Amino acid sequence: MALTPQFGSLVPSQTQQLLATNYLQWTNNGGGAGIPANFSDFAAQYLPEIYEQEVERYGNRTLSGFLRMVGAELPMTSDQVIWSEQNRLHIAYDNCTFVSATGVVTVNPGAVAGVTNVISVNSTVVIMDDFGAEAKCFVSASVPGAAGTITVQPYTAANLAGSGLVGAVKVFVYGSEYAKGSTTPNYNAATAPAGYISVTPSFTQFSNNPLIIRSKYTVNGSDTAQIGWVEVATEDGTGGYLWYLKAESETRLRFEDYLEMMCVEGEIAAAGSAALANGQIGTQGLFAAIQARGNVQVGFSAATGISDFDDILRNLDTQGAIEENMLFLDRQTALDFDDMLAQISAGQAGGTAYGLFENSEEMALNLGFSGFRRGSYDFYKTDWKYLNDASTRGGMTGPASIEGVLIPAGTTTVYDQILGTNIRRPFLHVRYRASNADDRRMKSWLTGSVGGAFTSDLDAMEVNFLSERCLVTQAANNFVLFQGV
Repeated sequence: MALTPQFGSLVPSQTQQLLATNYLQWTNNGGGAGIPANFSDFAAQYLPEIYEQEVERYGNRTLSGFLRMVGAELPMTSDQVIWSEQNRLHIAYDNCTFVSATGVVTVNPGAVAGVTNVISVNSTVVIMDDFGAEAKCFVSASVPGAAGTITVQPYTAANLAGSGLVGAVKVFVYGSEYAKGSTTPNYNAATAPAGYISVTPSFTQFSNNPLIIRSKYTVNGSDTAQIGWVEVATEDGTGGYLWYLKAESETRLRFEDYLEMMCVEGEIAAAGSAALANGQIGTQGLFAAIQARGNVQVGFSAATGISDFDDILRNLDTQGAIEENMLFLDRQTALDFDDMLAQISAGQAGGTAYGLFENSEEMALNLGFSGFRRGSYDFYKTDWKYLNDASTRGGMTGPASIEGVLIPAGTTTVYDQILGTNIRRPFLHVRYRASNADDRRMKSWLTGSVGGAFTSDLDAMEVNFLSERCLVTQAANNFVLFQGV
């Protein structure tokens, strides 16, 4: 077999120059796997031009940071966190039925569990329906309990028929009226219907349980010896050259995102569910807490935005009426808010708000709003990347889509069992397991026999991550979840 090139066909040159006799040449113009037919293999001796720096084509890929903005992190030592929330101060009942002729009002016609009649004799009440009619009455008799009733005497009519009340009514107490020299004896079944019903304050108790979340990155010993450098700038603020630990860095970032995503998306395993049958208990995240105990606004849009938003305000008035609130929205809902505010913006040409360069229309337009005041409430609006990112909820539409959330910016006073005193906490806060023996807020450790770890005969390095935590959503009645249609 002839050798190509043959001995003596190469003549080295004394200078670094390209000559017909001093370079290696292969004739493979027929092409091959991935090689064009007219490719000259002479170029194969040159190294390709390599960009060492990694291209950040998705920008900052991390999603965490939401809970750090609106909440706090606090340690706990138990398998469950329990908190109590106040009930309403005043006495009121919805969806009551009545008999016009006798004035008997059934305050709990559906026998709803936990609802009892505590309206005393001699109380004064307002009875109103959904059509504008109302009657102010004196309570002449009262039967307490879950199936309780009251007998009322209108102040301005012979009976309830004269008040024009129709359908289900609402009843609330606004005071009382007693005769001169009278007493206020306690209610006694033997002396019914006369008597005063003592109202014992009650509270509603909620709980949540932490979940253990884990992750691991593994690299075998052989791969650690094959070092390939790449220049990176990570989302956690670090930068420089990394080799196999580049993947460890991304595993850590992904795990830190999961710590927040679990608190946002968590769901309690329902009775009869497959997860519960498998021993998984779940945890109540932010979305589930608002859907269960808060307010849900469906189908917010720029066209009906101001009326929809005013409905939210009216509902907030019936709840805690917290003055400052934060709006975390996806892109479309944020634009709907901007369009809504631009339409009602007063004193600007065409209803457009100019926000840059001293509000000069000729210089620049700012079509976005970061904060506004409506009624007695202040709102601060921002985009929530979690709702925009394509790898999470970004791009989702339909009834199940989450388009934003309204979170009160206040704090609540609760009793801390660890400190033994009342402290103020934000409505949203994360509880993580910790004690003097072990802090499980965010643990990481190495196992194996590579990379400085000598814990087993495994020819690999395992980077382990673990945390145990849950989210506490207090006073969820002040939260609003925006959902699609």
